[in-house]
Amino acid sequence: MNFKNIHIGSLIEKKAAESGIEISRICNFMKCNEDQVNIMYRSHDLSTNHLLRWSKLLEYDFFRLYTQHLILYAPPGSMNQHNKETEKKSQLPVFRKNIYTKEIIDFMMDLLHKGVKTKAEIIREYRIPKTTLYKWITKETTANPNEYENA
Repeated sequence: MNFKNIHIGSLIEKKAAESGIEISRICNFMKCNEDQVNIMYRSHDLSTNHLLRWSKLLEYDFFRLYTQHLILYAPPGSMNQHNKETEKKSQLPVFRKNIYTKEIIDFMMDLLHKGVKTKAEIIREYRIPKTTLYKWITKETTANPNEYENA
């Protein structure tokens, strides 16, 4: 999966085809006609309301695709961001942990295994907690003992 360039419409179309849901049910749930559904399938992006409805209908969290994009490609925040002086209370909920999917873990392990990044670079650039990275490495080396011995 390419998290850098997300074409949400085509991904929704694939999931809808996999689910085998009839177009009449989709139209009824989405409150639109077949032409509008096809337009959504061709759309590079959708409103959050439409994306939420698709997520419910197809029982798949399409928002997580964008979360993975942020984890991989968003620039890390300033180190001063966590300074007590500059910390401001937000009205929005603060999430304590990032969501690391199998794809993210595999991506990080691949960078490490191929020597593209060191452990320290992964920790610093992607802001992965050191203990989290080492847990992933331990799991991977347990599953594939010879694969990461040089990392």
